[in-house]
Amino acid sequence: MEENLKIPAHVALILDGNGRWAKKRGLPRQLGHKKGCETVEQIVEDAARLGIRYLTVYGFSTENWKRPAEEVGALMQLFRYYTKRLLKIAKANNVRVRMIGERSRFAPDIVEGIDSLERETKDNTGLTFVIAVNYGSRDEITRAVKKVMEDVKAGRITEEEMTESRFASYLDTAGIPDPDLLIRTSGELRLSNYLLWQLAYSELYVTDCLWPDFNKEELLEAIRQYNKRERRFGGVSQTEKK
Repeated sequence: MEENLKIPAHVALILDGNGRWAKKRGLPRQLGHKKGCETVEQIVEDAARLGIRYLTVYGFSTENWKRPAEEVGALMQLFRYYTKRLLKIAKANNVRVRMIGERSRFAPDIVEGIDSLERETKDNTGLTFVIAVNYGSRDEITRAVKKVMEDVKAGRITEEEMTESRFASYLDTAGIPDPDLLIRTSGELRLSNYLLWQLAYSELYVTDCLWPDFNKEELLEAIRQYNKRERRFGGVSQTEKK
């Protein structure tokens, strides 16, 4: 059945439900996050094998710093562990890793781990795995506007030269195509300040499945639903355009 599906080039994920998964089992939230990381590992491999070219996940938002200090600390330890583990997975699956978001708030060793992960996988030619860390779309757009203002002030760009595509080059996702499909787990119906510019024309799919329980079959079901939808641009379907 997989070979009959049109595989979206870029899938974005909002990984929701780690805490609820743990609570349902009487476990600490930290164990939910750990299980969620294991799910990410498997989905990266599944996506690569399915032929998805870009997979973007919402790893840690700018708002996540407001969580209890103990939980944030546990998440930082997970980052330290999984940046090293992810390097092995990336090398084994020819995956290129890219981080988006404002990373300077992280501890120096975490920043070095992120930099190393990007540096050591930059020549891989398979799936590009994009992780949004300390990321918020409003923050991203605000930072982009500041860069534009700096370039205008320095005479590097004029008002007339600013287009949508030019502005997109100032975003964290510069060079990455917009997502074709956004998947959100745990049934929540909101974007949570995620890729607001990039998701303008993406198909949305929401599942009640909690992220730690998400698997290849869930991913395939999202792609099946994506295949059933008639993609429309400017009020004209792709079928009509042909």
